[in-house]
Amino acid sequence: MTSIRKLSTKWKKDPAFQAEYDALEEEFALASALIEARRHADLTQEQLAERMKTSQASIARLEGVKGNPSLNTLRRYAEATGTRLKITFEAEAAK
Repeated sequence: MTSIRKLSTKWKKDPAFQAEYDALEEEFALASALIEARRHADLTQEQLAERMKTSQASIARLEGVKGNPSLNTLRRYAEATGTRLKITFEAEAAK
């Protein structure tokens, strides 16, 4: 059986895999920021769901890489976690 670590190392050398992974950079950053805000507020997904008047499954989807929350949902998430939503635009690095 091949370990995940060995597969990961092999995949990261594959240009097609790396391109797909890089294309998800913003999604990974958003998911990470959402999870960090919830953890900083010391809340479980279920507790956060109660505050937002939604389901735990909805919170799990929001925190997933494929989540695509609306601005209103992000505001509600921020309020429920006691954080402030801040959206910025950054110039792309020269290619």
